[in-house]
Amino acid sequence: MNKLKSLVSIAISALLSITLAFNFTLPAVASPAQQSTSLFDDSYGTLVAYAQDIVTTAVEAGQFNTLAAALQAAGLVEVLQSSGPFTVFAPTDAAFADLPPGLVEDLLRPENKDTLIKILTYHVVPGKVLSGDLVSGKVGTLEGDDIDVQVSYAGVKVDEANVIIPDVPATNGVIHVIDSVLIPGF
Repeated sequence: MNKLKSLVSIAISALLSITLAFNFTLPAVASPAQQSTSLFDDSYGTLVAYAQDIVTTAVEAGQFNTLAAALQAAGLVEVLQSSGPFTVFAPTDAAFADLPPGLVEDLLRPENKDTLIKILTYHVVPGKVLSGDLVSGKVGTLEGDDIDVQVSYAGVKVDEANVIIPDVPATNGVIHVIDSVLIPGF
């Protein structure tokens, strides 16, 4: 009789877990018309998935305005809207704000386009690399240099940036949100 009670208890716990998991994943699989235009669902602070390309996903998230402006100034929007796939380590607006005063404005000037392209393509890895596929070591970027990935129980670091939100899906790859701007060696 105790074995039967234990089995029933385990079955109820499993059903409850499955039900809760299903309920918490519903916003991520809702139809596009039902999805929020923010990277976060403000009511729960959870990530909202998009079925759009990397650039559109970032723009609609509302937290990558500086990155979007930089991609536009560098002429990289069409590249990151192509079929890819790409993995983008995307710095937030706050990450760009942490750069020295005036640096972003200088980089956005037409005469600095080559430097801006070098910095932005350093944030892009060819292929779709989910966080579970990342391993510690060097990873080649579109810019040509390697980024240093460190995977630990504390999380994932890319160079000195922390991945603060992994695996934001896009139709042509994946975005990993980072807390600082990556600067390649010049």
